[in-house]
Amino acid sequence: MKMLDLPNGYYELPKGRMANVVTCLEMLSKPARSLKSLGSGLSLEPFGPADLTSHRALFRTVGQDLMWFSRVSKSDAELQNLLSDQQVKSFALTQGGTPLGILELDFREAGQCELAFFGLAPDAIGKGHGRALMDTAISMAWEKPITRFWVHTCTFDHPEALPFYIRSGFTPYTRMIEIHDDPRLAGNLPRSASPQIPVID
Repeated sequence: MKMLDLPNGYYELPKGRMANVVTCLEMLSKPARSLKSLGSGLSLEPFGPADLTSHRALFRTVGQDLMWFSRVSKSDAELQNLLSDQQVKSFALTQGGTPLGILELDFREAGQCELAFFGLAPDAIGKGHGRALMDTAISMAWEKPITRFWVHTCTFDHPEALPFYIRSGFTPYTRMIEIHDDPRLAGNLPRSASPQIPVID
C-alpha cells in the first residue's frame, strides 16, 4: 500500500479514471450484545466453484449501482479458484429461493476475517434483513480463532453503509484514496450503472 502525502488542494484525474475515499473499520472482539438470527424464511446458501453465473448475477444486483466491479471483471478461472478456497465463505441470503443479498467472509489471513462483501438487493433494503445478516456475519466470524474482524467501505457505497458498520460494532481506523479505471468504460459494468456517478470519456 502506498502512502499518499500531497499538499492540500485539488488534483485532476485523467479521463477514464475514478477516485473514492475508502474508510477501513475493525472489530477486535465479539460484541457483548445479543446477536439476531436470520429469522423465519431467510437462509444462507453457499456459493461454490460451479456457481459462477448465479454469483455474478447476485453481485450485479446488489452492487451494480454502488460501483462494485471486482467480481464481474475476474475471469471464470479466477472466480472458480476463489469460490473453491475453503478459507473463503461466500453466501447468498435467500427467502423462498429468491436471492436477497450477499455475504462473504475471507479467513485467508491468519487470525483475521475480512467482511469481503456484504449487501442487499435494492428492494430488500429497509426490512430488517441487513441487521440480521450482519449479526449472522459477526457470529460466523467470531466462531473462528480470530482476533480481528474488519471491513472497508467507500464513498461509492450506500450512504448508510458507514454508519451501519459503526452501529454494528466496527471502529474506523484509517482512510485511503482508491484510484481505478472506470469499469463502465472497460465494459465490466453497463454505462447505465451507478447513474449518480457521471461517466467521463
